[in-house]
Amino acid sequence: MPQRSALIPLVQKFFEHDPVAAAHSLETMKESDAIKVLRALPAGLTAEVFRFFSANQAAELIKDVSPEVFREIIEKLEPRQGASLFMNLSPDDRERFLEELPPKTKPIIVELLQYPENSAGRIMSTEFLAFHTGVKVKDAIRRIRFLARKNMPSSYVYVVDSEDHLAGVINMRDMVIASSNQTLENIMHVDIVAINAFMDREEVANILSKLRYFAAPIIDAEKHMLGVVKADQLLSDVQEEATEDIQKMFGAGGDERSISPVLFSVQKRLPWLYVNLGTAFLAASVVSIFEDIIARFTVLAVFLPVVAGQGGNAGAQSLAVVMRGLVMREIPRNKVWTLIMKETWVGLLNGITIGIVTALIAWVWHGNPMLGLVIGLAMIVNLLAAGFSGAAIPIAMKSMGLDPAQSSSIVLTTITDVVGFFSFLGFAVIFQEYIG
Repeated sequence: MPQRSALIPLVQKFFEHDPVAAAHSLETMKESDAIKVLRALPAGLTAEVFRFFSANQAAELIKDVSPEVFREIIEKLEPRQGASLFMNLSPDDRERFLEELPPKTKPIIVELLQYPENSAGRIMSTEFLAFHTGVKVKDAIRRIRFLARKNMPSSYVYVVDSEDHLAGVINMRDMVIASSNQTLENIMHVDIVAINAFMDREEVANILSKLRYFAAPIIDAEKHMLGVVKADQLLSDVQEEATEDIQKMFGAGGDERSISPVLFSVQKRLPWLYVNLGTAFLAASVVSIFEDIIARFTVLAVFLPVVAGQGGNAGAQSLAVVMRGLVMREIPRNKVWTLIMKETWVGLLNGITIGIVTALIAWVWHGNPMLGLVIGLAMIVNLLAAGFSGAAIPIAMKSMGLDPAQSSSIVLTTITDVVGFFSFLGFAVIFQEYIG
């Protein structure tokens, strides 16, 4: 048997002649063996081979190279490839290697690593299996068996071309029943649903829910594979965002928790309590306009909270439906006005029904049919306004670039209180001759 030192020139020739095949060979080897081979090669040749690794495999192998070799590798890679490699590193390794980046390359890669707060790129996982199209089934299976001991997820195997473009996907069943000498290109499924890294995560949740996928590949604008988004993690993130929206709807901070310190909770809630106080005085000022009619017919004060309360509840129903539609991306831009009118009609019909019942109760309770008419008409007007406002407020806030969840209920309650008080007391003034 030739000694290892005698094999190095032969291996080097192979890497120089066909770096693509050499990279594919290293991808199917044990990491420890692949690292030994790379360390035996000249730095320039090692850097050349790294151009043809998949991003996740390159991240596994680069952790063990020297800083000098690392810098040479990065200079050989395109910025996009460098960013993909960094995304597949652990946070600690990413921080360590960022310090080693050449000054010319560092700002480009750092910029590529930044994704918007609610984008798929922010929540993607870089733990996935990807092989090149020319890899044989037997080599891929050998690699998967090795990675299984490290708990690497392996339900889907993704296939990329020589430039890391996503080319196909293979499930484990297809791989097991395939001929061992077939290449992955021959058994992969090319009809792939891929997610752009900048897509909003709520839209991603919609796609995964409709297709019933538990994971989907993440790609950039040029279809390079960057990672995967997992349905379970996405569901957790969406649930957390939904709870934040609920808190913000009622004027609490989205980042407040049940165990948050007292001063932190006060700081988050107090500003919106001041807003609520201001809107309460606005409603009170409406009532003050009608002090004379209330003093003359004190029974009107009994029904003020009934009208306002029903309006608030009806508006909250519309608000909840529209907020869900916005979160789930169920409201097309050309259907916005249709939705607002639909909720307005719902409010009108509910107002007529509730108004009739309320009028009958007031008539029987106080023996005055005109009092029943006044509160019945006020109920119709307020529930009509509640339906319209509950739909229009979050949509208007979103169109202005504001968070539609941010205290929508406070604004809605103000509107239903003001409209409810004004309509009830206004009708009382109109029909005052018949109430007394």
